[in-house]
Amino acid sequence: MTKWVYRFGNGTAEGKREMRNLLGGKGANLAEMSNIGLPVPPGFTISTEVCTHYYDNGKTYPAELEDQVAQGLKAVEEIVGTKFGDAANPLLVSVRSGARVSMPGMMDTVLNLGLNDETVEGLARESGDRRFALDSYRRFIQMYGNVVLGVEHFLFEEKLEDVKDETGAVLDTELSADHLADLIERYKAVVQEELGTAFPQDPQEQLWGAIGAVFSSWQTHRAITYRKLHDIPEAWGTAVNVQAMVFGNMGQDCATGVAFTRDPSTGENTFYGEYLVNAQGEDVVAGIRTPQHLTIAGKQAQGSDLPAMEEVMPEVFGQLCDVRTLLENHYRDMQDIEFTVQKDKLYMLQTRSGKRTSQAAIRIACEMVDEGLISQQEAVMRVEPQSLDQILHPRLDPKAARDVISKGLPASPGAASGVVVFSADEAEKRAQAGDKVMLVRIETSPEDIHGMHAAEGILTTRGGMTSHAAVVARGMGRACVAGAGEIRIDYKAGTFTVRGETVSEGDWITIDGSTGEVMKGRVPTVQPELSGDFARIMEWADAERRMAVRANAETPEDVATARKFGAEGIGLCRTEHMFFDGDRILAVREMILASDEDGRRAALAKILPMQRGDFEEIFDIMKGLPVTIRLLDPPLHEFLPRETDEFEEIAKDLGVDPAKIMARAAQLHESNPMLGHRGCRLLNSYPEICEMQARAIFEAAVAMEKKSGEAVLCEVMIPLVSVKKELDLLRAVIIDTAKAVAEETGTEPKYTIGTMIELPRAALRAGEIAESAEFFSFGTNDLTQTTFGLSRDDSANFLTDYERRGILEHDPFQTLDQDGVGELISIAAERGRKTRPGIKLGICGEHGGDPNSISFCESQNLDYVSCSPFRVPIARLAAAQAAIKKAS
Repeated sequence: MTKWVYRFGNGTAEGKREMRNLLGGKGANLAEMSNIGLPVPPGFTISTEVCTHYYDNGKTYPAELEDQVAQGLKAVEEIVGTKFGDAANPLLVSVRSGARVSMPGMMDTVLNLGLNDETVEGLARESGDRRFALDSYRRFIQMYGNVVLGVEHFLFEEKLEDVKDETGAVLDTELSADHLADLIERYKAVVQEELGTAFPQDPQEQLWGAIGAVFSSWQTHRAITYRKLHDIPEAWGTAVNVQAMVFGNMGQDCATGVAFTRDPSTGENTFYGEYLVNAQGEDVVAGIRTPQHLTIAGKQAQGSDLPAMEEVMPEVFGQLCDVRTLLENHYRDMQDIEFTVQKDKLYMLQTRSGKRTSQAAIRIACEMVDEGLISQQEAVMRVEPQSLDQILHPRLDPKAARDVISKGLPASPGAASGVVVFSADEAEKRAQAGDKVMLVRIETSPEDIHGMHAAEGILTTRGGMTSHAAVVARGMGRACVAGAGEIRIDYKAGTFTVRGETVSEGDWITIDGSTGEVMKGRVPTVQPELSGDFARIMEWADAERRMAVRANAETPEDVATARKFGAEGIGLCRTEHMFFDGDRILAVREMILASDEDGRRAALAKILPMQRGDFEEIFDIMKGLPVTIRLLDPPLHEFLPRETDEFEEIAKDLGVDPAKIMARAAQLHESNPMLGHRGCRLLNSYPEICEMQARAIFEAAVAMEKKSGEAVLCEVMIPLVSVKKELDLLRAVIIDTAKAVAEETGTEPKYTIGTMIELPRAALRAGEIAESAEFFSFGTNDLTQTTFGLSRDDSANFLTDYERRGILEHDPFQTLDQDGVGELISIAAERGRKTRPGIKLGICGEHGGDPNSISFCESQNLDYVSCSPFRVPIARLAAAQAAIKKAS
């Protein structure tokens, strides 16, 4: 019989942390904490395999599951000494999700399950606290009603606010038992009115309803969005954890909280977290009540007047500190823990590797190496390459003026400016239109995930450092200020007010997630400093990686940025990008309009010194590192205007008849220019263009070699080759030009000639092409387009549907399609090496900065990847991790 249920508690467990794939992260860690003797309320985990069965079999369960769940409940009853559904002494349970990797707030949870009109009275008698029992029941109805029955959350909130208004209560904790009894009846009436049926009283019905809701939440819009953003496969599924309840809302000797064993924003080795007295877990993360700091130091740092747990519950706090040390040493990583205190007794509800900012990840990894907890290689593996985006971009200029209008909690570091929007949908809509937006909410919920991703930053008026907004923003690398309580939002009016100022939707604001400041307008930024721990991690990564990392760059600014970030060469210099500046574009247009070769050469002679100067600057910055220069690639019509008034303006500048320009534009028009007269096809039609560009490259190389005494290595790349003869003809032009420059200057330029593999035919005929090409650079942007028959510019409209429906797992323009495009790369690499052992192989499409794609490149033993300058550190780290994984 297949085992679907795994028990834990009372110092033992049927699972362990290595069973994460089967038990999910939460279940595996509950089992592990039980095994190492921590006080974990007993329970059981329904495995992720049940989730797979559930969706593969029309949302039905395995035949054995019901009996195994019953046996699991019985084991919990024996440990706790209560009975599920017993009116006199009821066992209450929580039902929580638990995927393999943490998905904070994305899936559903139900607490206090097992309460009904009878068991609530038994709980009141057993606890000796009727108010606590009724408070637990009203919470259960609200949570179960929303999560399982689908009743809108706000309908319950309205009833709660009504009772508070009628009684003069400000906080939930001020409501008496009688008030809560009244509220319960109102809650039940909401369910009856919305659904036409009564709130379920049968605990077994409640249990299976909650289990079904957790499995169903795996396919909610917010969970699907989160999985897509974090590259979590749908097939993984979620486990369900059923656990005996412990109560943080039984009185002043009870509490609940969330803590991190180190500061998740900065990485500082200090105990960091929040708690609430007389509360349940959702009170902390939802921001309904202002959470209190665990430590006196944390309280002082945030200027809080509320007492720290260290002061209120010193004995329990001491136990929690011991748990902190034990868990860090056991897992050898920073932990995110959830706990409850019931009648001065500490219970551990969860531990997991804590979400952290990239700054924190780097600092924690380095300090754990210094502490002897992990190796340098492990430290390299601890930092998520994509997360480096958080520190590779500008921060607020410390010298700039700031019009600070409010201050909240520094929930996720970094600075951002954007126009104010008040809904996730509007954030997504305006971001897609090209606007930079700032999502401003009272509090965020998992339903806002798409807007949070679209926004530059997030500002909330409620919530603490462990609120939904804070945790998700840190994971996404978005700047976030939370709990800016003096701000008042009016969603209907589309405004917020603070300190007498009104800010409307569409107004610019700036937030600093490192200080918590909120500012009017846009504040200038400065570039980050990449030294200290960042430099150490990069040094360790460089020692582990095999592939070189280059950059795609052609302007001196981009080339300098690439070098600053550690690029070991230029993998793609797009020469056409140099053609668009003022005088240059006129010369290019003059060349296009020329009626014969002499006219074209006259125009090209004007462009030559400009290109030569560009290459000299690039060679100077790269100091002898290889530079791959792609010859002209786009079709000529891209250099001509589209509008009539522009034709007239150009005609005036060039001194020609506008009709001539319009006629030439019409002649150059192509129905499908991506597959038209471009790249090597254009250069073979007009070899004088190839000759001019080769001369500019070689003259610049010789000039820089004479200036510095250091040889310049030029890699001349011919684009869009599909037939060897195309390459051979242009290769001859380049070689003849190099000889001419050598004769004229007395110095032979150092160069190689290769091609960009960006067409399926080129990949398949790579063995033949390698007879003439000394290197291949895989242009995966066009190779993806031509392999799929997709236009990158036009496919965005439906690729999201393809991902949603499971036709494609990823957008192939963001993450390399390893099955199709990847196989062509593999074929080309194999055939190219067979013809020319030692041929240099690289990748220069946008995939060169994507960690998953870099991992594929490592598997194919490519020599280098090339990416945009700001992604160079990401590529360096990803290449190191790929090499480590390959070797292990």
